[in-house]
Amino acid sequence: MSLELLEALEELEKERGLSKEILLEAIEAAIVSAYKRNYNSAQNVRVEINENTGNVHVYSRKLVVEEIEDPRLEISLEEAKNLDPRYDEDDIVEQEITPRDFGRIAAQTAKQVVVQRIREAERGIVYDEYSKRVDEVITGIVQRKEGRSIIVDIGKVEALLPPSEQMMGEHYQFGMRLKFYVVEVKKAPKGPQIVVSRTHPALVKRLFELEAPEIQEGIVQIRGLAREAGKRTKIAVASTKENVDPVGACVGARGVRVQAVVSELRGEKIDIIPFDEDPATLIANALSPAKVNKVIPHPLDRGGDEQDMLVIVPDDQLSLAIGKEGQNARLASKLSGCKIDIKSESQSDEFFRKLLVEPADQGEE
Repeated sequence: MSLELLEALEELEKERGLSKEILLEAIEAAIVSAYKRNYNSAQNVRVEINENTGNVHVYSRKLVVEEIEDPRLEISLEEAKNLDPRYDEDDIVEQEITPRDFGRIAAQTAKQVVVQRIREAERGIVYDEYSKRVDEVITGIVQRKEGRSIIVDIGKVEALLPPSEQMMGEHYQFGMRLKFYVVEVKKAPKGPQIVVSRTHPALVKRLFELEAPEIQEGIVQIRGLAREAGKRTKIAVASTKENVDPVGACVGARGVRVQAVVSELRGEKIDIIPFDEDPATLIANALSPAKVNKVIPHPLDRGGDEQDMLVIVPDDQLSLAIGKEGQNARLASKLSGCKIDIKSESQSDEFFRKLLVEPADQGEE
């Protein structure tokens, strides 16, 4: 060890908040291991570092016994009393055994411990910083691919974008700057592992918060959100002030706000609708751009947690209401929390006719 290293420990204590006492304890423990490794020793030893000079001393520790079984760990009572008459059986005798060339080994070991502790402290700082950012949006730069995963530079550390969190049809190229949703931060041997997402529904919510001050201030609230990443998102918004249009606040002048979100999501379509406590009204709004004639509780409601609702639309609006591969209806169902059965006017007439006839037939039987 050296005075320079002790001074360095004091600097670390001030700058990084690393306790000098804890560092010295760790260094002493590491030097014990280094001594045993370098001098092929199996005996018990204790290391002491002089905090004023930086000098290192190694002491053997032996148990006082009547009869010695292991001379590496024990010393006879007679020999102990020759050293000091006050020793008795079961006492511990310490004798300095510091090798002449041990200073270099001790200094090298100490530096390794300090470097390791600095790394651990820095990892802890990074973990603490990013663990507070879970459920937030951060900006990152695509770095490279590792298997099917994407590694993203987010500043002080790299984040992982796993395949399950990647948007369908989105190609990640080196240097691409994107916004990501922080899903979780985990402690790992090589530092904190930060998992980010491009598919999480909350990403859309956070992006609108960045674009619309009314949402940040709580004047406009996002009351519902359903997303199929890379394809379409529906959000239901409400206002806490009568004179503020929640849809208009999210769309922005000439659509500038919603277009900023759409651009960040690489063209994902976004429908913004007014929220309503009435499920029927909410469903009718959610099926936009299709026109809806009527939304009623389904006569054949199967029970369960989700309410079954029957939606009746004009004949020429059926395919629009259902959407490509059922997407529009599926998102409206997620947004409202109801099971939706969409029928055209002609289909609904036939449905109700059968509903009236079948009970009558059963009565005749």
